[in-house]
Amino acid sequence: MGTNGETPMEAEFDTVARWTEGVVQDLGPEYAIPAGCRGSASPAGLDWLLSTCGIGAGTRLVDVGGGVGGPAGYAVEHTGASPVVADPMVGACRSASRLFGLPAVVADGGRLPFTDGAADAVWCLGVVCTMDDKDALLTEIHRVLRADGPLGLLVVVGDEERPAGAPEGNTFPTSDSLRELLRDNGFDLRAEVDVDDLPEPPADWTRRTEEFGEALERAHGDDPRFVEAKDQSQRLATLAEDGHVVVRLLHAVRQ
Repeated sequence: MGTNGETPMEAEFDTVARWTEGVVQDLGPEYAIPAGCRGSASPAGLDWLLSTCGIGAGTRLVDVGGGVGGPAGYAVEHTGASPVVADPMVGACRSASRLFGLPAVVADGGRLPFTDGAADAVWCLGVVCTMDDKDALLTEIHRVLRADGPLGLLVVVGDEERPAGAPEGNTFPTSDSLRELLRDNGFDLRAEVDVDDLPEPPADWTRRTEEFGEALERAHGDDPRFVEAKDQSQRLATLAEDGHVVVRLLHAVRQ
């Protein structure tokens, strides 16, 4: 347990989510999507997902573990999709609603409050490695996704489940175990790409992301929860630099 009775995972995904809303309000609405995608998605990655998943105007997109709603907001802005964010953190859901006007429900990925086949498409970005029961997550996504519906994933793939120095609450699938996980839960893997192989973000996106990060640290850098969340992110970055993990985008289809 971390400071203020919060785990490092809660500091990273709930407290920082609430802070994100306040900092974006100070900086301006043009910072909302880059801030909301920080650490989880880039324009090139999101465009890849939108294209491979065939997301367009009116697509009923469920973003499982969608955080403050940056990727879902990007989908609305670029395609006119109709997303709903499902996230276990109350602060994240509130920020998704306030920053992007998105419907958001507090829900664990293993128990989604949607009827069978309710979603035309599902995104699940940066969530698989944070779930102990990965089968339960994929089973629920399979249930709420329509037949032949697309699933877009961003997954941190490891050379082992828990490399030394891994962030708290993270267990990484290997490439082989991830493919088995998808196959065993009724998904056909159609395409995949490593994030490092995609184009860099535009300069304006990078600038706003950096300015947001600087403003967030000025406002909350002395808070122990900020330090915990930053440590979580740095641990993951170190594993990536050392070649123990890669961030991969995948497109699969419900069978």
